[in-house]
Formats: sequence, C-alpha cells, structure tokens
Amino acid sequence: MDLDADRARSWSSILAAVAALVFVGIAIAMIVSSQVAGRERPLQDRVAAWAPTLETDAVPAAGPAVESAPSTGPPIGAEPDEAPAAASSSAFIIPADPAWASRTAAATGIPERALRAYATAALTVKAEQPACGLGWNTLAGIGAIESAHGTHSGGQLDAAGYPQPAIRGIPLDGTASAAIADTDGGVWDGDAVWDRAVGPLQFIPATWERWGADGNGDGAADPNQIDDAALAAGRYLCAAGEMTSAPGWRRAIFSYNHLDSYVDDVAAAANAYAARATG
Repeated sequence: MDLDADRARSWSSILAAVAALVFVGIAIAMIVSSQVAGRERPLQDRVAAWAPTLETDAVPAAGPAVESAPSTGPPIGAEPDEAPAAASSSAFIIPADPAWASRTAAATGIPERALRAYATAALTVKAEQPACGLGWNTLAGIGAIESAHGTHSGGQLDAAGYPQPAIRGIPLDGTASAAIADTDGGVWDGDAVWDRAVGPLQFIPATWERWGADGNGDGAADPNQIDDAALAAGRYLCAAGEMTSAPGWRRAIFSYNHLDSYVDDVAAAANAYAARATG
C-alpha cells in the first residue's frame, strides 16, 4: 500500500473542501451585501428627489399689497432678539391672483383656500428674500404631507382659513417622538403638559414662538390659520439657505422635519402639483 499517495489524496480532499467553504462564504457575503445596498438608496438618488421652484403668474394685475402688522405670537414673551427680522418687522403681503388660484386649484386638486395661502406666502417671501427660490408647490407639498391641506380626518378649511375641526398632533411625550415638555401653557395646543404640533402645517408651539407670522394682515399670528402658517413656513425654510439647488432644497425641507423619507415625500407631492399645474 502506498501510504504517501493516500495521504496526498486525503490532503487534496481537505483542501478542496476548505476552498469550497471559502467560496460559499464569499458568495453569501456578496448576496447579503447586495441586499443591504438595495435597501439603502444611493446618495445621487436621494439628491435627485427634490422639487424645483415653480414660477407662477399668481400676482394680481391690479391689486394692492396688504400691510401685515408685526407678528405678536402667543402671549408667552419671546425675547426680541430671538425672532428673525423677517417675522418681527412690518411687511407687505402680496396676495395671489384669485383667477390663477381658481384655475390652479382645479388643475391640482388642492383646496383653493389652501392654494391661495401657499401662493401668497411664496410671493411675499420672494419679495422679501429673492435669492431663496421658494415655490408655492413646495409649500403645497408640505401642506399635503402635514395635514392634507387642512382636511385631516375629514375636516376642511373654512373661509377664514382655519381647519374645522382644529388639527392637533400627538403629545410629544417621547413615546413615539422626541420628548418636548409644554412651552406655551397650552395656549396653542390645549396641552399644558406636553407640546403638540398645531394647525395645517403642524407647527410645534416652541417653533411658532420664534417663527410665527401674520400672513393675512389681521394683526395676529396664529398657527391654526393657513395664511399665517404658510408665511411662517416659507420664512422658516428660507432661513436654511437657498432652495434653487437640489442640496439646498433638501436641506431646507430636512430642517422642517429631520427625515430623508419626509423630504422625498414632500418632493414627490410638490413635483406632482407642478406637473398638474403646468398641464
């Protein structure tokens, strides 16, 4: 018997088995890696999900701008240096053209009362901060995601721009969100223990204290009122920088809600409205 030959054959079998195991391991690793990569969208795909500014002919041919009184915010005493200049100083509100609003509401399916608020806010912010590049379709995208334009749970906006019934978010008690203890004494959200998001654009009272705006010129800033909320949202977004590029636009929307999926959803809604509006 040739013991050396048998030993050689035995070692060959062992080495073959080891090699096979190594190849199987590599194959499994590649499969798992590809599955993980499939779940994580590439950076270029995320950057591509944005909504360019949609210019509009929403300025009325002959209609005066409405002077907006300085924002007062809730009666909880914000320090003067905490409020941004755009929100705290007197401003002129540039109203959207009613004919444009009626035509575009029919094309997009956005309630006309809400669309007027978005377009008016975009026009006003454009006059204040022309380099920002905020479009009405972006505000409409946020309004769609936050409250279906004030129609959450079967409600609707009344003629004055208030959701009926009022829209209140869940208590921000840390159970399904960040924990934010009450900051407004329940003035806006009716909860003196925890803050809740308020109104058609879901402002947290602490955020409204800083960014609250008077978008309809009635001398008050109310997060429940769609004109006020839309103007405040526009200024809040523009504080993040320009919105004319994909990174800039995504940065601004991300500042509103810190989720990439939220940014993608707003982009999809805003682009859909732009497509419908332009036919």
